Amino acid sequence: MQVSGAVRGRVLSVASECVPLIKTGGLADVVGALPAALAAVGWEMRVLLPAYRALRGYLDAMDEVLADPDLFGGPARVMAGQIAGLSVLLLDAPHLYDRDGGPYAGPAGDWPDNAQRFAALSWIAARLAREGVQGWQPDVLHAHDWQAGLAPAYLRYGGTASVASVMTIHNMAFQGWAPAHLLAALRLPPDQYHPAALEYYGGLSSLKAGLVTAGAVTTVSPNYARELVRPEFGLGLEGVIAARAASVFGVLNGIDTEVWSPEREVMPYSAKKMQAKAAHRAALCAEFGLQVPGPLAILVSRLTDQKGIDLLESVVPDFVAAGGGLAVLGSGDPALQAALLALAQRFAGRVSVKIGYDEDLSHRMFAGGDAVLVPSRFEPCGLTQIYGLAYGTVPVVSAVGGLADTVIDASPAAISAKVATGIVFHPVDALAFGQALRRLIALYADKKLFARVQKNAMAQEVGWAASAARYADIYQGLVE
Repeated sequence: MQVSGAVRGRVLSVASECVPLIKTGGLADVVGALPAALAAVGWEMRVLLPAYRALRGYLDAMDEVLADPDLFGGPARVMAGQIAGLSVLLLDAPHLYDRDGGPYAGPAGDWPDNAQRFAALSWIAARLAREGVQGWQPDVLHAHDWQAGLAPAYLRYGGTASVASVMTIHNMAFQGWAPAHLLAALRLPPDQYHPAALEYYGGLSSLKAGLVTAGAVTTVSPNYARELVRPEFGLGLEGVIAARAASVFGVLNGIDTEVWSPEREVMPYSAKKMQAKAAHRAALCAEFGLQVPGPLAILVSRLTDQKGIDLLESVVPDFVAAGGGLAVLGSGDPALQAALLALAQRFAGRVSVKIGYDEDLSHRMFAGGDAVLVPSRFEPCGLTQIYGLAYGTVPVVSAVGGLADTVIDASPAAISAKVATGIVFHPVDALAFGQALRRLIALYADKKLFARVQKNAMAQEVGWAASAARYADIYQGLVE
């Protein structure tokens, strides 16, 4: 696609989170990165988000562009403005979003009215797509994950054909299920409650609603798009994906290379000048209280079975015995947290665990680690391994989703061709993971070869340029 200074089209992006305003996971990174990436290929994007309590401080500096006296139980308004370089629309509906806690849950667990909260976001998105915003009229409505899944449905069932729609799956595991009796309360047409449309195993799924009504469906890596027709990845929606196969596209995520770059760290380094990485490693070992003769592996992750964290208990002892070490940053399942802390106690000086998340610390870990472990059972795209590539922190990954799309295994053929960027294992079990860690030990022992794999990794294109061009092509095809 040719780049020009002219605006080729306009996109209304609707999501539940967006960096740097609100984040619980990789969805926020993608939503926050797309506007600038798309601007480079001529597509202007505005982002619609809920005005959570944490974002209400921005409202006074914004302009009201739409009012609704009764949005799923209370008055609401849409405020427009520039925040952190983004063109943002905040849906100010205090009865839905002005609460303590996170976007989806409070101290007692998931908000019981999440179906209504995110239906409201989708309803307003469809209305803005139809009516425009102060003369700004989108050509495409781009909905992200289940929280925005009803937006394409409201657009379709509202009889509007002039605005195209795209539904992006960031993680099929979260489907926005709701009981069928909410059909009318969610302002959905009763005649569409059947298996080919809204009905989903006796209930409703906002994600399914988006998948069956959007003009195109995307997901965040080509391999994940292929996997979704299999029951173990489609999780009940594989039939919908198969039926829409001609309109399903895998578009690999990128990372913000202005934020994630070894050349922007306190002690900068690059593929041509790697000396500072050793200093980062020493500093990281000191920070975690580690002394590691072999490869220092890092793990920065949500601590869940999906991420394969339960496998560590089986593989870490042999890895440590062979000279390896492990620094962990993450939080999640209390049982997995306890298991990792027990490993750290058992292998003090070689394994160290910090529970929680710290963006600055994660940068120091990627800068100082020799390898990053991503043993996920499924991974739509994954950003962790891409950060590893950018920092020359060799990824050790399972062969699923975007992990398989982004990491080239250090097989004999790839080493001979000088293209290997990491270690890929399959199946996702302790035996294969343990074998991968033994390969890491051997690779690290060959200093010349390990340095070559690091440089190969750092030579990969990990930014948003190619992905933005692909999204632009999809938008263009829908509009035409």
